[in-house]
Amino acid sequence: MAAIFWKEVKSYFYSPMAYILIGLFILLTSIFFLPYLRYGYGLFNDVLSTMGFILLVIVPVLTMRILAEDRKHGTEVLLITSPVNITSVVVGKFLAVYFVFLIMTALTFIYPIVQLAFGAKFTVQLIGGYIGFLLLGATYIAVGVFASSLTENQVIAVVISYVSLLIMWLADSVSNVVGGFASRLLSWFSILSRYADFNRGILGLSPVVYYLSFTALFL
Repeated sequence: MAAIFWKEVKSYFYSPMAYILIGLFILLTSIFFLPYLRYGYGLFNDVLSTMGFILLVIVPVLTMRILAEDRKHGTEVLLITSPVNITSVVVGKFLAVYFVFLIMTALTFIYPIVQLAFGAKFTVQLIGGYIGFLLLGATYIAVGVFASSLTENQVIAVVISYVSLLIMWLADSVSNVVGGFASRLLSWFSILSRYADFNRGILGLSPVVYYLSFTALFL
């Protein structure tokens, strides 16, 4: 697993992809952060909420090649027949993408640090917001890896991942409209409502288990 992890990490940073996506993520989050800093709008957790949606745009591109490329070049068979079991292969690749995501996340720490320097208060909502963001990222990446496993075409993998994540993002809003069993089903697939709880500083075991279970399901 470690060999696969480092191989994938190197493939990201030996190509422009990681740098472009990390740069794009920081650029977009900065655009939303600067007005909060300038005008003192609310808490940083409002920015974290926006970061969750921006991540939805970034992750499908980040994960599109992770398994689709192996299938396209025929190396998928070699991975399956290698001494390393398929679960270790998938988890190793997932962790490589998550490592890139952690770098993105670490770079955003400058935002709350700047706010604190300008007199903002350190709150439990900030800790909860980042815990939620890390769990949300794991869920996004798991869905993206799953989408990449379905096809050898990276564009199709991106589309499947985008559509799936967008449905999960909007599920909570739709569930409030439809009612009945459909509402309960959509609520289960809603990743937004639980993320909102973290941003409010509600640190419960249930949403943590939900995100980890959701991640495991798609891997």
